[in-house]
Amino acid sequence: MRRVLGFFCLLFSAFYFLTAACAEGIAVRKTEAHFSDGSYQLSADFDISFNFVVEQALTQGVPLYFISEFTLTRPRWYWMDETVAQSEQTIKLSYNSLTRQYRIKHGSLFQNFTSLDDALNIIRHQSALPIQTELLKKKEVSHIAAVRLHLDLTQLPKPLQVNALTGKDWSLDSDWYRWIVRPDADTHNPNE
Repeated sequence: MRRVLGFFCLLFSAFYFLTAACAEGIAVRKTEAHFSDGSYQLSADFDISFNFVVEQALTQGVPLYFISEFTLTRPRWYWMDETVAQSEQTIKLSYNSLTRQYRIKHGSLFQNFTSLDDALNIIRHQSALPIQTELLKKKEVSHIAAVRLHLDLTQLPKPLQVNALTGKDWSLDSDWYRWIVRPDADTHNPNE
């Protein structure tokens, strides 16, 4: 009986640590492409979860820089795919230990938050710059949209960059996620 109980405890602890390890990182939850005001807007929602090392570094004053990348390509059978639009944005997440607030800086705008989860809720939703419909030469052709969100390791302090490049603790990357966008369905105007 003790062996069976010990086996189940061992199995449960292994399952717990495996699910905790799998829960860390960045993953794409939802993507969207919609047409409004004469342009296309690509957006994505991410699941972001920090491990202990990254969260500890953030609370010790190390700022984290996240880069969101969007691309829209038109597939061609006779040559390489044509890139219609590209967008890249950098978001800085930092912690101020005096005020006990997290700060997000996006371009020239910044926002303060009292909890890490509130700050991550802003980073979790990313949008590309608007894509004008004139860039979509053939509106009847489907396009391929791709998105990626990752931690920029080159922005870390130099001593941490060595650890980040050799260890798995700092590998926060959603990898590229692709989906098909059909512009003709989205550009339908009910007034025409």
